Amino acid sequence: MFDKLKVFEEKFEEIEQKLYNPEVVNNPSVYRDLMKERKSLEPIVEKYREYKKANDTLQESKLLLQDGGLEKDFKELVEEEYENAKEEIEKISEELKILLLPKDENDERNVIIEIRGGAGGEEAALFSHSLYRMYSMYAEAKGWKIETINTNETELGGFKEVSFMVMGEGAYSRFKYESGVHRVQRVPETEAQGRVHTSTVTVAVLPQAEDVEIEINPADLQIDTFRSSGAGGQHVNTTDSAIRITHLPTGTVVECQDERSQHKNKDKAMKVLRARLLDNEREKQNSELARERKSQVGTGDRSERIRTYNYPQGRVSDHRIGLTIYKLDSFLDGDLDEVIDALITADRAAQLEQQGQV
Repeated sequence: MFDKLKVFEEKFEEIEQKLYNPEVVNNPSVYRDLMKERKSLEPIVEKYREYKKANDTLQESKLLLQDGGLEKDFKELVEEEYENAKEEIEKISEELKILLLPKDENDERNVIIEIRGGAGGEEAALFSHSLYRMYSMYAEAKGWKIETINTNETELGGFKEVSFMVMGEGAYSRFKYESGVHRVQRVPETEAQGRVHTSTVTVAVLPQAEDVEIEINPADLQIDTFRSSGAGGQHVNTTDSAIRITHLPTGTVVECQDERSQHKNKDKAMKVLRARLLDNEREKQNSELARERKSQVGTGDRSERIRTYNYPQGRVSDHRIGLTIYKLDSFLDGDLDEVIDALITADRAAQLEQQGQV
């Protein structure tokens, strides 16, 4: 591990030198790439330097303690310094193991989130709206921007489906754990008998694809325009501004009717199409890796039930890590960090265990 860390430090110092080069400074693309690489190396190099400093202290203390002529008070001081350095090294070593885990190349990307009502009809649609609100509030708390792509509303204000983009650094790294089936247990607003019903909603989280990553042949696209519609006429247009794009080779269909401009709807629909095609490609490439990672949290199978929201008990249970919290109201108001942090910790622990480091 420490040979690798030394190489990282040398690479970091090399980048630092290059960033002072006028030729690099005047070349925006090269400068941007170097800054990106520097940013990825910086936390590892800083932690490695902390390790080296603590190790120097340990070795100096060790040499002093080998000298039998130390006064009692000074010896106690050195012994304390030795023990502190030893504890610090153990702590930093564990932190370095985590920093050296393979990075998900998509973590810093924007995300496209698609929420669809599953079993439960109108009740599932209403809970889709609750999840959309929950994610919107979480993104807002993080300072990220939200852009709605497509909505299919019901008469009672629910969503049969809703898709939206969250734009902000690190958005995918937090939202990727939300992909899967979300189950809700509550007395529906439409239920007069007061019986608890169980409904499901599916969530798909896709990293936004760059244009250069997915090459789409215009001849492979069937683009249809139609008049947008909405519950109660709220968003109904009198022009054919809504867009449906079909990717003929894969049969992937994307709709966007949220904007009143046909051009804007087409632009948004293409972003979703690219993200879906990239996700499909990654699924193929990572099938072997996915088999190896079945024990890990990560981004699971979308058919997997990942979480239950129980209204009568005010309970949220994440089934992947066996975590239950009794903070349903605050969770639905976007206070997701406690659960997401626990998922990230569990995922890292599983990766370390797989590598034989724990």
